[in-house]
Amino acid sequence: MAEIGFYHLDRMPLEEALPKLLEKAYGSGARMVLRAPDPAAVERLNRLLWTFNASSFLPHGSAADGWAEEQPIYLTAKDENPNGADILVQVEGAEAGDLASYRRVLDLFDGSNAEALAAARIRWRAYKDAGHVLNYWQQKPQGGWDKKA
Repeated sequence: MAEIGFYHLDRMPLEEALPKLLEKAYGSGARMVLRAPDPAAVERLNRLLWTFNASSFLPHGSAADGWAEEQPIYLTAKDENPNGADILVQVEGAEAGDLASYRRVLDLFDGSNAEALAAARIRWRAYKDAGHVLNYWQQKPQGGWDKKA
């Protein structure tokens, strides 16, 4: 069973929170799959990871870049794990059909969007019913995260 962390974004948008979480996971030596809902979102996030911080670099790529198995952070809209990642990062409602190959899952959702919040609650119930270990993280006013459940 995977450990699934729900990250409730309400103080900063995905474009600010995502690179920070990826940096932390990458710094620990983890390999990741970043799953987006569609190819356009994959391309947008790919551009974001190239430009989010001029003094930082997160090695990443998508199918368009090739070498999927070599990418420390692989961006995709498909249910795949070509780089042998142990962490799955799901954004904008994307979700995986099979979590067996992942040790951890980070599910980031926009808490100010009623539809995204309702969808996250449905995923929470489904993951709980499947027996996964769940954690709920909410952004602190000064930055960082508070573990709520």
